[in-house]
Parts: sequence; structure tokens; C-alpha cells
Amino acid sequence: MIRAADIREWRNHDVVDPKQRRIGMLEAVYVDTVTDEPAMATVRTGLPTRHRLVFVPLDDAVLGPGYVKVSYDRGQVRKAPSIGTDDVLPAEREVEIFRHYDLTYRPGAGGERQLARR
Repeated sequence: MIRAADIREWRNHDVVDPKQRRIGMLEAVYVDTVTDEPAMATVRTGLPTRHRLVFVPLDDAVLGPGYVKVSYDRGQVRKAPSIGTDDVLPAEREVEIFRHYDLTYRPGAGGERQLARR
């Protein structure tokens, strides 16, 4: 798991799947708003003129020299909900991301977001 202190060090490193296939570049990390632990990352994918940011959970992520290995297959990650490279994740789309990975979405007691960009 990526520790909060390590987040800045791993930006712009390759993100690979369990078979070491490159998915894209780590763009940003989103933390769980309750625990302040890294929960999701955005990965820059696509052609140079058509980049987009897809979301991937960081549970069981492994750090290596110059890469972050996630526990999800490249195909699943590339089909994940995405935003434009200059966009912000709307609160109402968080549920969609968790559903894509069959994860439980837990907003705060007052309806607060579960993810916050770090």
C-alpha cells in the first residue's frame, strides 16, 4: 500500500497490472476522507492528443523502481470511469467508480464524499 508520505514520489511513474502490462502514468492519488489513507489513483491513458484519467483502487498496490503495480487487470482499468485531464471528479460519480470495481461505497454520515484528491 502506498503511504500518504509517498504519494508525491510516485506521481508520473508507470502504473502496471499484475502481469506487468503498462496501463499508463500515475497522475494523482485520492485518499479516503475518513482514514486519510490512499484509496484510488488516476492513471493517464490514451493517445497523446486524447488523454483521459481513469480511476483504479490502490488496495494491495505494490511499489517498485519506477512503477506502481495495481491488483487490477489493464482491461478493467481502461474501461473504468474517467474524467478529462483538466476535470475534477464530481461527487455524484464516486459511486460509479466503486461499482465498476465491485467495491462498497461509504460516504460520510452527512453525505460527505468518500474520496479527496491529495
